[in-house]
Amino acid sequence: MRPLVDEGTDVREDTYRGEEGDHELLAHYVRKDEMHLAILEGRPIKALCGKEWTPNRDPQRFPICGTCQEIINGLPE
Repeated sequence: MRPLVDEGTDVREDTYRGEEGDHELLAHYVRKDEMHLAILEGRPIKALCGKEWTPNRDPQRFPICGTCQEIINGLPE
């Protein structure tokens, strides 16, 4: 069974593996329960790839993080 995650956007083919520092320009996968708390409490959250940030932008405007996508694809179903 796959863990519950919230990618914040529909699954798209436009994954991107950027350079160091490009994580601000990407949509990341996170655990759903943590995402809801982060939004409600305004606290930082950690993506599957390790990126930490405080959610405050519409993730549909950004390509999906390639590292997060690889992690999701590697999880057993």
